[in-house]
Amino acid sequence: MALPLWLTKLLIHTRLARWLPRARRLTEGSTASLRFYSDRVLTAPVEELLDPAMVPYCPGGEILDLNQPTPDAPPARGAVSVGRTEFLALPGRVPVVLPELRTAIRNRYQLSGREFTSDTEVAITHGATGAWAAALEAFVNPGDRIVLFDPCSPLFSLGAKSRRAKIRWIPTWLEDGRLRYLAKEFEQAMRGAKMLVLSDPAAPTGGCLAPEDLEHIAWIASGYRVLVYLDEAFAAFRYGEPPRSLATMPGVDRLTLAAGSVSQEFGQPGIRVGWLAGPKPLVRAGQLMANLAAPYVPPVCQQAAAKLLAQPPCHETLDRFRAKRHYSYDRLRAMGFEPELPAGGYFLWVPVRSLGIDGRTFAERLLKEEQVLVGPGVAFGPSGHDYIRVSFATDDGRLREGLARMAAFVQRLRNPSPPTSHEEVTETASEAPAAATPSESRKPVFSRA
Repeated sequence: MALPLWLTKLLIHTRLARWLPRARRLTEGSTASLRFYSDRVLTAPVEELLDPAMVPYCPGGEILDLNQPTPDAPPARGAVSVGRTEFLALPGRVPVVLPELRTAIRNRYQLSGREFTSDTEVAITHGATGAWAAALEAFVNPGDRIVLFDPCSPLFSLGAKSRRAKIRWIPTWLEDGRLRYLAKEFEQAMRGAKMLVLSDPAAPTGGCLAPEDLEHIAWIASGYRVLVYLDEAFAAFRYGEPPRSLATMPGVDRLTLAAGSVSQEFGQPGIRVGWLAGPKPLVRAGQLMANLAAPYVPPVCQQAAAKLLAQPPCHETLDRFRAKRHYSYDRLRAMGFEPELPAGGYFLWVPVRSLGIDGRTFAERLLKEEQVLVGPGVAFGPSGHDYIRVSFATDDGRLREGLARMAAFVQRLRNPSPPTSHEEVTETASEAPAAATPSESRKPVFSRA
């Protein structure tokens, strides 16, 4: 029999919940993580969700499955095979990670010194967005405090607002490619916080956290027992030496959920495969919420992701983006802008206040007048009002053309053409030849004849 929510939370607060069989079953014995679980996880029908009669596990290839929720595709109809039911994750079945994808993710994390030996330490989601949605559902209640670096991905603030959480913004700036912040403001924001969300490299600035800053963040997060959501989607785009990962630092390693995907590194957002990786009790809560909301990650997508992740790091790709970063930076400087050169990512955070307009107006006019799309900075946080985000992830030709059109637009903003007065229009019309034939006078003004 499930306990009332208020009593369950009281037992968690007093640390008596570790004696409850239901709590131990939910966390696989690690009940210390219960303090991070949201009300949705605590009130979920855990016994039913873990009951194989209610939610049967997918059988292996040697099992004759007479409990299939869907029929096999008839081969005669030319259907493309994307995996039989032993690999499907449909409502009524627990999602299964393909072995090759699990191995590829483990090998990827081993490069940064992280070891994941259990199947329940990695959960597959619908891209990095699905990972963030699962984490929100699993750990954030209305009124919880979430700490965000300003600026950051709009998905973080939008997700926090959708859960009616309280956002504490930490102002940041770039300094020699590094993402900097004031230690005092960070420590104050972390007091009483439920979750810290950060990206390294950061979006949209491309700033990277220095080793000493990572140590400071780890020390504060572990001291205040704050859950850390670490978005590593842009980790492959780092133009200096890769630092030690926050998820490997003592103390905070038990509090960190790392999220990744194949969208950014491999340019394959359509595959929609991401993951959550970290301590089993935290991943388990995220997986539980993902199962209830969006459990089906198609095997064909998992297979494609596994093939991509199994490839060795491509240094040529990083060299190409490093050249595009310098090219875009030089072009923007030639337009009169003063962006900072980022140490990671594939964005430039460009201030436009010198033109006398805000970032939203700049982006709207540039799109309307030159058909060039940039990101209005206001979407990324309170400090983005006078900024735009310029991505150099597109192909070389479109990048050159887009920056050329932007340069022409900026030139018009700096040197607008003087408006033509009524007297000048009348004088010009009076000087025009009056001897026009009837046929010519009937031609429309846009005629090319």
